Amino acid sequence: MQMQRHNFIEWADQYLRGELEPIDVQAFEDFCQSNPEYAQIFEEHKTFLKTFKDNESRNLFKAALGEGAEKVDFFKTEEEKDFGTKVISFWSKLQINTGIAAAVAVISVFSTLWFTGYFTDVKKATSDYSALRREMNSVKRNVTAQNKVLQNINKNEKPQKETPSHFGATGFLLTKDGYVVTNYHVVNGADSIQLQNNKGKAYRAEIIHTDAEKDLAILLISDSSFKNSKPIPYTFKKQLTDVGEDIYTIGFPRDEAVYGQGYLSSNTGYAGDTIAYQISIPVNPGNSGGPVLDAQGNVVGIISGKQKGIDGAAFAIKSKELIETLNRIPGESLKGNIVLNNKNALNKLSRTEQIKKLQDYIYIVKVY
Repeated sequence: MQMQRHNFIEWADQYLRGELEPIDVQAFEDFCQSNPEYAQIFEEHKTFLKTFKDNESRNLFKAALGEGAEKVDFFKTEEEKDFGTKVISFWSKLQINTGIAAAVAVISVFSTLWFTGYFTDVKKATSDYSALRREMNSVKRNVTAQNKVLQNINKNEKPQKETPSHFGATGFLLTKDGYVVTNYHVVNGADSIQLQNNKGKAYRAEIIHTDAEKDLAILLISDSSFKNSKPIPYTFKKQLTDVGEDIYTIGFPRDEAVYGQGYLSSNTGYAGDTIAYQISIPVNPGNSGGPVLDAQGNVVGIISGKQKGIDGAAFAIKSKELIETLNRIPGESLKGNIVLNNKNALNKLSRTEQIKKLQDYIYIVKVY
């Protein structure tokens, strides 16, 4: 079973902080024992945290020494002060050398973490950022299933068949012949993918291309029962959208389309990420991969996550980043070119009429 590294790091932090229930602690330890590669990541993460705690303690100790030296100096004779000056001079040189050594050590730690890809994953692993996918806790389910199997073996009973774990998110059509965009974190490690339309019809889909850095995945509906849809009614905006502009989204935080409205609040995403916008729209698990549109019916972004603890602070990958990703897909990976629509059929419609049209082009992404 695969788990995204940043999800595992967040789980590991909860384990180290003692925030997990006993059954969850056991699930984490069993998972590490069954997956040596994640056990290694856990050990590296603990080492990283310990290094920073040690440095913090060292800095506090130095600060205390400096403060003590200032207090003692007030009561010294001139001769003692001269001697003290020499000692302090020596100590200053020693501090410089110690500082250099500490800097070299810190640089070495950071270099190791950089080359092993730690910061690539940590960029979105901070506890303030949350990917928006409806997910059953497959780790707990697998551990529970294994325990049930063992119990049934001991009782000479046949093991019960488990329902496959799955989670849902949102995706929407790029072209009428079945190309769909969603988030990379939604389909990463998937065994199979199904796209369900607003009428409940489900289609098999395959991954054509992924861009982990931009958190984008391009899918193609590969089901023979899928018929080309009507022409796509929306266009994709290549220019930046202005802060304060009215925007809206449609996605699947539950099993029917849900509309959300707000405004664009920043031209950068989480922690100043330039490939995303910050948007003021309430979003929930399942909205991931949903389109963000302006009042004229242009797609300006794709929802990817939100900031925990702040209502309405969500993030969307800019549509121009999607276009750049599409232009980089190797021709041999495609079944026909991806040609985006350049004629907007939503521009002159009311918001309610826009939503009615859009629902035929937005899918629940079910990953197994």
